[in-house]
Amino acid sequence: LTLPQFVQLMDNFVGEEISLPTVKRLTAFIKGEYKQTEEEKKKQLEQVHHMSHVAQRKQLLEALFEKWDSNACGSLDLEEVVAVLSTFKEGMGKEALMKAKEQLCSQYPQLSRVGKLSPKAFQTFLELIASKFTGNEDETIDNLVRFLTTSVELSHTKSLQSSTRRKWLQDIQQVAETSGTSMEPVYKAVIQVLSQDMEAHGNNKKISAYIALLEEKQLSPEQGQVLLRYVACTADDAPHMLNQVLHRGMKGISFAAIDQGKPIYVPRVQHHGNIHFWNSDHPVKEKKGSLLVLPLYDAHWRVFGILGLDTLRDQSDKSIFLIHEIAFYEGVCHAFSKAYHYICMRENILQVAVTALDWLYPRTPSIHTVTTYLVAPGKDKNYALYKVITTDSKGQKEIHSSPVVLLREENLLSDYLFKCTDSSEVTLTSVYGEHHIAVPLHDLSRQTLGIFDISIGQHKKLPPQEQKDLQKMLKMAQAACSEILQMCLEEREPTQVLEAEHVANMRHAGILFHRFMLQELRECV
Repeated sequence: LTLPQFVQLMDNFVGEEISLPTVKRLTAFIKGEYKQTEEEKKKQLEQVHHMSHVAQRKQLLEALFEKWDSNACGSLDLEEVVAVLSTFKEGMGKEALMKAKEQLCSQYPQLSRVGKLSPKAFQTFLELIASKFTGNEDETIDNLVRFLTTSVELSHTKSLQSSTRRKWLQDIQQVAETSGTSMEPVYKAVIQVLSQDMEAHGNNKKISAYIALLEEKQLSPEQGQVLLRYVACTADDAPHMLNQVLHRGMKGISFAAIDQGKPIYVPRVQHHGNIHFWNSDHPVKEKKGSLLVLPLYDAHWRVFGILGLDTLRDQSDKSIFLIHEIAFYEGVCHAFSKAYHYICMRENILQVAVTALDWLYPRTPSIHTVTTYLVAPGKDKNYALYKVITTDSKGQKEIHSSPVVLLREENLLSDYLFKCTDSSEVTLTSVYGEHHIAVPLHDLSRQTLGIFDISIGQHKKLPPQEQKDLQKMLKMAQAACSEILQMCLEEREPTQVLEAEHVANMRHAGILFHRFMLQELRECV
């Protein structure tokens, strides 16, 4: 138990109406009765040491990855890393390297197709290599890190550029974490980062930038099963591009970039002949400039859209994209993908909550209201709670498109919600005579992801059957949320059990709740 968890456990045990002398007697009793054997102390110390060691290694390898990823593109070329590692210990570790590579590719199946190492896959690769050598694994890891660090040297200017770009990419994720479930702030952040980089590192070229996402086509299947819809672009291009749709049968290189799974660069659009121009204000023969289209990948390296940039508005003869710029735009793609899927994950969790509440309300008439919150990450305890769903006593729900933000220091009466978040444990309290049960939804590391704040009015507890149904709902909602989070992991391929999930594809978050309910029912039969 952590300190907040222990305090919450004791708080729930003693209740609200216990006297101070009784609390003191309970404290004295626990102090006198709680004994820890030497073996338990040793085991606890070993666990603490291990957790610290894992955290330090992760930090060390992340720093190494960043040094190698000097253009902040978010991934490393597998074969390039293998080529450098093949000279480790003057080539004596080639056999260990090849075995580790084979094992890595079986763990991350997409590697054989795309050949790109994410930070997590890079760390796994080095750990696999170290495990193949005889001797101390930690020493081998340290030697590998030293070897790879000296293999790449950056100039001060390059290092400063890399650091600045990385900070901008982190801003995109921060915007995602503080924008509820709205994508608009993320789109704006991406366009802003591209403009900032062009001013600082791109000779102030005048660019157009746009994001288009793949959609399943409802009509006209003869033009292909999917289309590209332009969801964001630079302000000057909005009248011509925003919400426009590109089909496979139309001119353009975007579907070629999607099919090939790599960026396509056209240095001179006037000589290409297969470019789709959205702005028809000027004749096609007068269009001059460069065009770059980059595919957007999810965690499983499946393409879900494109990021496009062009310099058609720049009259300069040197309005071309350089190699370091293209590499950075790949980093922007990676940062956008991470932010986009973070918000999709939160939308899916909201859908699970809606489905769970729909199931619960007809079975629990004693519940007055349920308010659902999502946790917006922050350093230490400086996080916020976003009120996203309010459900009244009749089960009528209001989904807040602009979430109400709760901060700890501004909401003393809601302190129990922050205690629930800190401890990641159920919290019981009474506010103005109304009894509340705050129940956390956990992420994969048991940190609080969201909260159900359940008001049961004047009742101190629910009737037995209603309590049983509430516990069942919470169990299934947590299972569905864990499944959604698991699907976001790059080494985990999505699994689907019910036929409806295959039909709905990624829009099956609500169905997940019923899937787990059905699976439990099957196990009970």
